[in-house]
Amino acid sequence: MAHGAGLGMKASLSILVLPIAAWAHHPVAAKFDPDRPVVLDGIVTGVDWANPHVHVLINVSVDGALAHWAIEVESPDVLERSGWALDTLAPGDAISIEGIAARDGSDQAWGTTIRRDGERVLAVDPDVLAERLAARPGGATPRWPDGRPVLGSGPGVSGYWTAPDRPALVEDGVEAAMDAWGVLAHIEDAPAVAPFQTWAKDLYVLRQREYLADDPGFLYCIPPGGPRHFQMPFPFGLEIVEDRARGRIFVLTGGGNSNWRLITLDDDPRAGPPPSDPLFYGVSRAEWDGDTLRVETGGFNEAFWFSNGGLPHTRALRITERISRPDLNTLNYAVTIDDPGAYTRPWTSTWTLQWLPGEDPPEHFCQGNRP
Repeated sequence: MAHGAGLGMKASLSILVLPIAAWAHHPVAAKFDPDRPVVLDGIVTGVDWANPHVHVLINVSVDGALAHWAIEVESPDVLERSGWALDTLAPGDAISIEGIAARDGSDQAWGTTIRRDGERVLAVDPDVLAERLAARPGGATPRWPDGRPVLGSGPGVSGYWTAPDRPALVEDGVEAAMDAWGVLAHIEDAPAVAPFQTWAKDLYVLRQREYLADDPGFLYCIPPGGPRHFQMPFPFGLEIVEDRARGRIFVLTGGGNSNWRLITLDDDPRAGPPPSDPLFYGVSRAEWDGDTLRVETGGFNEAFWFSNGGLPHTRALRITERISRPDLNTLNYAVTIDDPGAYTRPWTSTWTLQWLPGEDPPEHFCQGNRP
């Protein structure tokens, strides 16, 4: 049996209060409508265990006719962290699903809870990351033999950075509630997020109203350039690899298509002029200011979103980043945005990331999601 609000089915309506998963690899609301809850009872016909999201395929009887539904859930890495496996469900299993319906009216839903024989077999644990972070050992800032801070993995230190405490670029001092992908809870907060020029504010509002459906990172696997790779939600993360012999630092994003960004220290004699073609990650030059790495970057193209939430930018964008590690488990990150093509003045956004020790970011290869 299928139940849903506005789904055109002759069935009783179940009113549900459903959380939208914060770990989805794109904003759930871009494809599914939180205001259209649905309950489905059906028989599993298959499980497509693949990135970016697993799909549970079921047959549902609706008014005596058979409907074939695709239930989209989290990615394999998130499900595995919550105790799921490829064989958790098998063809022939009778299950009940709570979720939200697709905006386009197709037989698709985002599944938040799946039960078999009345027992819950899927519920992504929102506390799994908090529990792991709470169990970490503390410690002082790790350092190289010359006293410089280790910004990522190093001697006796392995892991990656994740769990940013700010989901998207917002000017320091501004309060604007949003989800893990930067979708505002209240659209009227949009003008306060940054000192927009009028066209940039209007484009930002449009992207917000469409729930970031045109995000080129989701649609076309475009890299998360600019500061965006410092704000990808768990289980995504980033690794900082310091090639000290060559005066280079690599920032590796966990997921996507194994994207990486190169930062060249100013004392590298091979550091040349920026390339003539603008890039997704731009051209980054850095120097140490005490224990803080100061990075200047320009030369961006306009083919990517440089922040969760869909903030616009132009080729005039330049960013100044300040990165420091005050203790073993914390990375402080501050970025100043200077883009006279989109904003009325430079502005700064600041946040922290957490160290998840002893493991690498989950393997996650992006797949295009064009219709």
